[in-house]
Amino acid sequence: MLIAIDASRTTVARLTGTEHYALRLIQSLIQVNDQQTTPYQIDLYFRDEPASDLFPASPNVKQHIIPFQRAWTHLRFAYTIWSSRPDITFVPAHTLPFVFPGKSMVTIHDLGYKYFPDAHPARQRSYLDLTTRYSQARATRILADSQATANDLTKFYNTPADKIRVVYPGVDPEPLHATLQDIEVIRQKYNLPERYFIFIGTLQPRKNIKRIVQAFSHWQSHNHDDDTALVLAGGQGWLFDETWLQGVKNVILTGYIDEADKSTLLKGSIALVFPTLYEGFGFPVIEAMHCGTPVIASNTSSLPELVGNAGILVNPNDTEEITDAMTRYSSDDVFRQNMIEAGLQHATHFTWNKTALDTLEIIHTIVS
Repeated sequence: MLIAIDASRTTVARLTGTEHYALRLIQSLIQVNDQQTTPYQIDLYFRDEPASDLFPASPNVKQHIIPFQRAWTHLRFAYTIWSSRPDITFVPAHTLPFVFPGKSMVTIHDLGYKYFPDAHPARQRSYLDLTTRYSQARATRILADSQATANDLTKFYNTPADKIRVVYPGVDPEPLHATLQDIEVIRQKYNLPERYFIFIGTLQPRKNIKRIVQAFSHWQSHNHDDDTALVLAGGQGWLFDETWLQGVKNVILTGYIDEADKSTLLKGSIALVFPTLYEGFGFPVIEAMHCGTPVIASNTSSLPELVGNAGILVNPNDTEEITDAMTRYSSDDVFRQNMIEAGLQHATHFTWNKTALDTLEIIHTIVS
């Protein structure tokens, strides 16, 4: 049996959530597939040549570099699928080719553009709508990162619920054990103070950056603290507005952070502040819990099903609720430690090995 996988998103210079998902899932799929009694043949397709050590060595995997400048998915990748005729084509990032043969599976991560259309350029928004509408109709099975995304597919596109499978992404298998020295090195690298709250993600309107900064400003006033910082770790996205930060001290923009630094940055913080307006799956929430950082997250979209009782859920439109949660973590050490322990336990349910096993089982049901 032959599985063709679009691996083109794994070789981009800077991984966002979707690219990280594709990379880690494919890496884990290769490992669990090799452990099967009768493993599948996996063909990985790239636009750019991957690093030699990007994926585990396996006798069951072939890599194909098929460079093409424009419309790679719909022209170059689709042409190759017509030639190779796999038993199933899997695209882990939203967009199936418009014309290709055989069975297929696609991961649809979120429908944020439906809730916040102004957060995307008009052309990008139209393309997202067109390709998601097509992909959910064409796919034999759809993987959704959360039940919230599954519900959105049914709500906006009338996707049959029995066509969707919720498969949660994972985190790396071993919790972080960063030392104080590791944290100090990272603090110096990003020029951070000893105490800070942190947000991780693209700085754009649906991430609720304006209210996060306002809540931090209120926290400063309530606690008479001018030393603690709010770290906004991520690149500036579409419609980023400098006025969100005006008049607020100690807000630090790191820009894009190295993936290898993320866990230590989280570990050194008071808490992750992540009351975003919409998430198909909030990777930073699970990553924070996994490395022993307490979480403040929204009580909307996918975040309640991810956080459960292992963090503080707030109304993302209520600045004072966000402020109160920040105060709780910064002033109540016993409560903070309890949430850390709850988060560490909760995060064990999210592993890439489980994600890969569930994904492979779904592929098996499709091809058999």
